[in-house]
Amino acid sequence: MEVFFFILISTFLVSLIAFAGVIIFFLKENFLNKILLILVAFAAGALIGSAFFHLLPEAIKEIGVQEGSLLKLFLFLIFGFCSFYILENFIGWHHHHSKEHLEIKPIGYLILVSDGVHNFIDGLIIAGAYLISFPLGIITTLTVAFHEIPQEVGDVGVLIHSGFKKVQALFFNFLSGVLAVLGGVIGFLLAEVIEGSMVFLLPFAAGAFIYIASSDLIPEIKQKGNPQRELLYFFIFLIGITLMFAIKLFGE
Repeated sequence: MEVFFFILISTFLVSLIAFAGVIIFFLKENFLNKILLILVAFAAGALIGSAFFHLLPEAIKEIGVQEGSLLKLFLFLIFGFCSFYILENFIGWHHHHSKEHLEIKPIGYLILVSDGVHNFIDGLIIAGAYLISFPLGIITTLTVAFHEIPQEVGDVGVLIHSGFKKVQALFFNFLSGVLAVLGGVIGFLLAEVIEGSMVFLLPFAAGAFIYIASSDLIPEIKQKGNPQRELLYFFIFLIGITLMFAIKLFGE
């Protein structure tokens, strides 16, 4: 039970990182409006970096590089991509037939769902690490925390840009983060049952991240007729990718 306690504590602390976006509360409204697209550009880079430097390498490490295994991995990658394409279209269709929540862009809901899946996976990974050894559990928790901090700030910015109020954005982002605790509990209770099968959630989440970044966030930062601003957003986008790469590089 001691291991279970540390899993709960670690996943709950990781879920609290969702409040990293509280920094936005200290920004003046005019200034916030000016930097929202910068946060969107950063979030796009963080999602791409997380998919290619964290989720996919972790999945490949778990399932190996055999041709059959890699084929399954890429099938789940495409499945995640297509699932969020369908989900976005469903949300868009619902918005056209409902007056409620019309002010919220579909990307806001997509970010919450994809981040929820990601946080759930993080909980599973933390639980698995603690079940191997206590030091590995601590290291894994810290690694997850480091790559979550910049992404959560960007996510809150995207939620506000999509129409959520500041408090709503922070609250729903935290609810998404709490799924890490659920992942930790399930990872502990069903470790032997789900071992080997849950790894395919990693490429699924990667596909979701790639879809959201390429289909929704990057088009938002394209500034036709303003090459200087578009170049700035592209630079911020690269910073998001580079930061995720650096976290992966120095976290191992």
